[in-house]
Amino acid sequence: MRGTIGSSTAVVVLAMAGALVASGCSSGTKVAGTPGQEQTKAMERLKSLAGEWTELGPDGKPQTIVYSVTAGGSAVREVMFPGMPHEMTNLYHMDGASLVCTHYCALGNQPRMRARGLSADGKSIVFTFDSVTNLAKPDGQYMGGLALEMPDADHVTQVWTSYANGKPVEEHVRIALTRKK
Repeated sequence: MRGTIGSSTAVVVLAMAGALVASGCSSGTKVAGTPGQEQTKAMERLKSLAGEWTELGPDGKPQTIVYSVTAGGSAVREVMFPGMPHEMTNLYHMDGASLVCTHYCALGNQPRMRARGLSADGKSIVFTFDSVTNLAKPDGQYMGGLALEMPDADHVTQVWTSYANGKPVEEHVRIALTRKK
């Protein structure tokens, strides 16, 4: 029997598909609600960062970070230190009603953070730890927090919180960026 199914199997498959549609599920995943106004405002603020940004690295040399809007305007991609051995990528997007950031780290893991603290003026966003994938060992290190300060159109400060053994470490990574003109 080449690539065909019996009529009774087809009825069962169609019934299961109908039950999933009726329950609001697709492939076992429920669709979350629409974004809240503050979360949407924060996403629009992130989109406004599109372009090239620089900061002076620890060695006094300029380092680059590039933001771009992608996926039909539904995501913002941030490439940190393009072309360097420690290049990393962050993706910001809406997950239903939440703004999320996934950090594709040079350590090989991918922490996911959700925006929890949003300022009314849209100039700061605080992301807190949600989950991490590809963690080599349970007590391994990963980035679990990010605070973005955007006082004006040409300046962004990132403050990253690293976690080890599931707890934040005291030292933070601070990156002060200026838009390249």
